[in-house]
Amino acid sequence: MAETFAVAWRRIGEVPEGEQATLWLYGVARKVLANHYRGEVRRQALSVELDAEMADLYGTAPDSGVELTAIAQIFRTLPDADRELLSLVAWEGLDRRQIATVLGLSRNAVRVRLHRARRRFARALAEADVRFAPESRLNPTEGRFS
Repeated sequence: MAETFAVAWRRIGEVPEGEQATLWLYGVARKVLANHYRGEVRRQALSVELDAEMADLYGTAPDSGVELTAIAQIFRTLPDADRELLSLVAWEGLDRRQIATVLGLSRNAVRVRLHRARRRFARALAEADVRFAPESRLNPTEGRFS
């Protein structure tokens, strides 16, 4: 609703008079909801792709015995900020400088937040008794993601 009225405020000159204003607002609200639903579908699709990426990351180690479903579920339970950081590294392949630019943070803030996100993810995996791949597979190679 707030977004609908924000659009109305930005386009106040286009709002018709009288009863037409209400109908116009319903039309704007409909478009705002449609945009929200499209965004949600995109986020879900990205989540599915990230789950597949995580499966590739963990699934190729023949001795890992990882339950990929458990990893995906644990990943989804992480706070939004942690998921975003881990996704930017693992899925998008961004380095700290690039992530800092995307999020409007300093490189040091990204380094600290990424360290904490990885630690929380590893702790959640350990609590669920999910064994994960060797350390070299969890951390990006030097140079590419440093």
